Amino acid sequence: MVCLGNICRSPLAEGLLRKKIYNHSLTWHVDSCGTANYHIGSPPDSRMISTAAIYGTDISDLKARQFSQSDFEKYDIIYVMDKSNYANVARIAQNESHRNKVRLLLNDWKPSSNLEVPDPYYGTEDDFKQVYELLDEALEHILNKLKSEK
Repeated sequence: MVCLGNICRSPLAEGLLRKKIYNHSLTWHVDSCGTANYHIGSPPDSRMISTAAIYGTDISDLKARQFSQSDFEKYDIIYVMDKSNYANVARIAQNESHRNKVRLLLNDWKPSSNLEVPDPYYGTEDDFKQVYELLDEALEHILNKLKSEK
């Protein structure tokens, strides 16, 4: 799960998918990071922690890190939140196999839509809730899709 700073969208996506994986008794590994190095080592934005907690998802233990070349080797799928982060991750891919791992998260829910997960950082409390609800629905669909492909 990749966004810009790894303090809003991607840690929420990690926490939500982690919770769903646990609830489905799966052993998949999920992680999150950012393409920028603004917040390395910082916890998620306090507004996202609070929003997630309202819905019963704990992301308070997560710490921001920056995407690295080694992530291409560690992960089967690299979900990005928007087109800018897609471009940033795809740019450092060393080969076609790496590039093929990078996907806009919402395209796995609504194929070829090229929709982006909006960044709530400069928004209101409602914007954080809307991102939670969007990611919750999209990740439920993605989880079920991936389970059926295994």
